[in-house]
Amino acid sequence: MQKNDSFQIGPVKIGLTEDLFVIAGPCVIESEDLCLQIAEKLLAIQQKTGVPFIFKASFDKANRSSIDSFRGPGLEKGLAVLEKVRRKTGLPILTDIHEPAQAPAVAQTADIIQIPAFLCRQTDLLVACGNTQKPVNVKKGQFVSPEEMKNAVNKIRSTGNQKILLTERGTFFGYNRLVNDMTAIPAMQHLGCPVIFDTTHSTQQPGGLGHASAGRRELAPLLARSAVAAGANGLFMEVHPNPEKALCDAECMLPINQVEPLIRTCQSIFKAIRTKL
Repeated sequence: MQKNDSFQIGPVKIGLTEDLFVIAGPCVIESEDLCLQIAEKLLAIQQKTGVPFIFKASFDKANRSSIDSFRGPGLEKGLAVLEKVRRKTGLPILTDIHEPAQAPAVAQTADIIQIPAFLCRQTDLLVACGNTQKPVNVKKGQFVSPEEMKNAVNKIRSTGNQKILLTERGTFFGYNRLVNDMTAIPAMQHLGCPVIFDTTHSTQQPGGLGHASAGRRELAPLLARSAVAAGANGLFMEVHPNPEKALCDAECMLPINQVEPLIRTCQSIFKAIRTKL
């Protein structure tokens, strides 16, 4: 196993032996006001629990089911919103990209760049993100085994960038269904990378509504607790004050008022597991 050293994402220390952290925010940038509202609530939870948060939101959702799906404000306007969130709250920023040409601009604002699951094998995209020397979070494709993620890791490492995180977000199990294999967490940690568990997308039922994905958000807390018990280094969750009215992934997102109690429970599990180890 090639073991990455710990590294910083803003004030958050990330590593295989570091404390639990959370990546959270809305699926897509719906408005500046909404992003600030959510970020301020996450900051308050961070201050009360001591668990560090990284704010996430997408400026463009290119992998949507329908041509009519809301995609976001685009690169320039979206990065301006994310920069304002960071300036007002101090939270580090994560956002995803879909094209190699977006990497340099995004690296000027984001503290961590994310590669969507469907694009985890795109060599040019992985290398472009690696070349920024910013931390890179690669979501494991729903069609890829945990062990195969060594190829994505090696593409980024080829640039000299060792600041790599991997995210488990479920595996296709027939049509419109994902399942989670918690052994994927230690399998990907064996590649020398901290592993995050995506609590909300793992409840997704891809294409389940025909024009959009369905989901079972009520299962997200169960999966989060299970993942932390399995040794996950961090959690990823999409949250919203009113998920039913969200413009993207409405079926999967957690109500933001559920976040603090879930984090407290997961924090206790994390500490118990680390103490035992």
